[in-house]
Amino acid sequence: MKVRFQADADFNKIIVTAAIRREPTIDFQTAQAAKLSGLEDEDVLAIAAKGDRLLVTHDRKTIPYHFAEFIASQTSPGVLIVPQKLPVADVVEDLILIWAASEAEEWINRIRYLPL
Repeated sequence: MKVRFQADADFNKIIVTAAIRREPTIDFQTAQAAKLSGLEDEDVLAIAAKGDRLLVTHDRKTIPYHFAEFIASQTSPGVLIVPQKLPVADVVEDLILIWAASEAEEWINRIRYLPL
């Protein structure tokens, strides 16, 4: 099964828009569509897991801790942490590469940082 992405509330919307423009068939849900604004990390992880979506976030401070706690008791489709200083074009390239070259099963309970 193809990777499906879930943008966190803090994730740069320009990246989501650019990824969808470059690859219209990519499944990339916005935080707004998932109603993530104002939710705690644990709830964001649960919503992403319920939707079988790899969470994409800029939050490198609290998400790793909450992710470790989350996978101790349940399964997650994974987390991808993107530094805010990476150029948008580079992030979009990596996301499309992940989408095109990997399967969702490869990301289960994994946390990775861009760049690849």
